[in-house]
Amino acid sequence: MKNQLIYICTLITLLGVSCKNVEQKQQQEKPKNVLFICIDDLRPELNSFGVSYIKSPNIDGLAAQGYLFTNHYVNSPSCGPSRYTMLTGQYGFQYRRHHNQQLFSRVKDLKQNPEIVNLSMPEWFKSHGYITVSVGKVSHHPGGRGGENWDEDSQPEMPDAWSQHIMPVGAWKTPKGTMHGLANGKIRTTKSRDVLETVEGPDTLYPDGLIADEGMKQLEALASGEKPFFLAIGLIKPHLPFGVPKKYLDMYSDVEIAPIPHPEKPKGPSSWTGSNEFMSYNRWGKDPRKDMDFAMKLKKYYAACVTYADKHVGDILNTLKKTGADKNTIVVLWGDHGWHLGEHAIWGKHCLFEEALRSPLIIYNPDMNYNGKKSNTVVETVDIFPTLCDLTQLPIPDFSDGASLVPIMENQNLKSSKAAIAYTSGGTTIRTDKYRFTKNEKGFVELYNHQNDGSETVNIADKYPEIVKQLEKQIIERVGEKAFDWDL
Repeated sequence: MKNQLIYICTLITLLGVSCKNVEQKQQQEKPKNVLFICIDDLRPELNSFGVSYIKSPNIDGLAAQGYLFTNHYVNSPSCGPSRYTMLTGQYGFQYRRHHNQQLFSRVKDLKQNPEIVNLSMPEWFKSHGYITVSVGKVSHHPGGRGGENWDEDSQPEMPDAWSQHIMPVGAWKTPKGTMHGLANGKIRTTKSRDVLETVEGPDTLYPDGLIADEGMKQLEALASGEKPFFLAIGLIKPHLPFGVPKKYLDMYSDVEIAPIPHPEKPKGPSSWTGSNEFMSYNRWGKDPRKDMDFAMKLKKYYAACVTYADKHVGDILNTLKKTGADKNTIVVLWGDHGWHLGEHAIWGKHCLFEEALRSPLIIYNPDMNYNGKKSNTVVETVDIFPTLCDLTQLPIPDFSDGASLVPIMENQNLKSSKAAIAYTSGGTTIRTDKYRFTKNEKGFVELYNHQNDGSETVNIADKYPEIVKQLEKQIIERVGEKAFDWDL
């Protein structure tokens, strides 16, 4: 009897190991999932990017396991066009005057001239058998719909892209209300536009708490399904207004905030902006360009908002691990553009300086042992679409303006001559490993040498006309004359 019991126990143990091995093999054979985390207005203000006073342990943990691109640049310093480039893998110069409505302009073309419109990234994955779900702010409008309150099902920003596109609204009642929401359902109006706020309470005081909760709910459901998934979760903070639960602000009570480098307005013509979005908020008569105490307070609130976003990233990643799908899921963390915290006397984005265009990009692939490897190669947002196709072994679309980053990730010694192109409605820029060149519709040009002027404070265009010509030619060779066609 004793020997029979030992035999049965041994058999059960072996069967358990065997079942586990089969399960692991099945997991490995399934197409890889994608978890894409977008964070709004997130400059590389993170510990993993060298900003030591910032508390960002969860993003830093992802960076320590994944691959970090220290010189990632978006293709436009504004939410709408930057997300257009990420979601389509194309620059979208033809919509440069359409500002945050680029995806809706694409919808119009899709109806009138469908042959000129290519599949978006989620459509591409969907056409290859993926379930595609977005939660929060992934396209420009949280939830991905149009209409007065951004909640009209008949007006999707991206038709046929998402199996579901979800925006929990809570006390804010509408997606539009959540976009600039303050605590407890307070929305931005002409009479209620405080630039910063802190309130005691839980994470769900602000919309991101709801977005993260819904994102985790969707992640659990998708991970238990049979099909591969592409799940995009878009967090709104640290976007204006700088509203944050007090417990995150308290983390910075004894933290010394770094002073603003090069806070002066550039001399001569440049892509300088008057920070109109920021200045439209209630600042109680204070101007951070003149009041350094107020400027430091704003930087502290921004830091607290980053830490608030980081907490949600941690919750999402922990949920992924609990489901077991982490073993077969590629994770991307992407900032939709940078944000000036007083550099060049700018508070905001919407310009073509380094601070507005450089943002975090971290890619984690469970098959690769990156262990926090970094690349200083210049890369750009349009590279993300082909990279994810490459990592998931899907065909790479020939219409993408970007290139897969996998060769760089697999070979740190690979020398690349990549450059990043970006634009606003009235300017186009290129960032190489050495220079930034910018041409404005008014005719003036800027040239900065990043090897000895990383702050972009000395315009040397008039001293180096040949370099100006070379970089202008490089832009035209990449994207054509439309790069400087201001009438598009």
